[in-house]
Amino acid sequence: MILYPMIELLDGRCVSLFRGRTDEPHIWHLDPVKKAKSFAKAGAEWLHITDFDAMSGDERNTDLIREIIRTVGIPVQLGGGFRSLERISKWIDHGAGRIIVGTLALRQPDLVKEAAKLFPDQIVLAVDVFEGLVVSDGWQKKSAFSPSAFLKAFENDPFAAIIVTDIGADIGDAEDSIALITQLASEARTQIFARGLSRTLDDLSRLKYVPFVSGALIGRALFDGSIDFEAALELVKPEIEKRAQFI
Repeated sequence: MILYPMIELLDGRCVSLFRGRTDEPHIWHLDPVKKAKSFAKAGAEWLHITDFDAMSGDERNTDLIREIIRTVGIPVQLGGGFRSLERISKWIDHGAGRIIVGTLALRQPDLVKEAAKLFPDQIVLAVDVFEGLVVSDGWQKKSAFSPSAFLKAFENDPFAAIIVTDIGADIGDAEDSIALITQLASEARTQIFARGLSRTLDDLSRLKYVPFVSGALIGRALFDGSIDFEAALELVKPEIEKRAQFI
């Protein structure tokens, strides 16, 4: 399982939000570029960035994100505010390794299908779930789609991955969230990444053994010290089977 450390940006600062609420951000007083480089130095294979300002059409973090992409030394998957093929293309030209689309997939599914074909292995589908339904617009609007039906609509499209976020995981039973991830991972034809289910090393230990889940996104827990990133990397390393010694 690959771990994706998350840097979430609001007004150029590293933040964590509660259920997408930008009016009450938890601000981490850390330099985003230095933090990104620290994850790479610790052994991260990928970095995940969410640009909350871009969700409202504000491009104030563009130069900062471009600097991270240019200097971090590992590929970056970027989410936040992708509402057109032009913006997707622009950020791929800027060097983003993958682009995450969620709201766009609900509003303009044909455009997302086109993007997946134009940029194979670079488009990631975000499936954000609250109270059993897929939500959009920074988790603020509930759709009529169940997550299974949403995945079904894109089952033949060449996405790089699917990120599943159970928004209720912060307030509900973790077992329910694991059950949701397990179900969707069994239904999807594309690799699944879990977001929001890794608050402790114990969470990661459980997630590691969920079939077909190949990645986990970790944000707040890396900033508040609940998870040490190097320890997490060690935990999810593939286990080497012992072979019998023959004389």
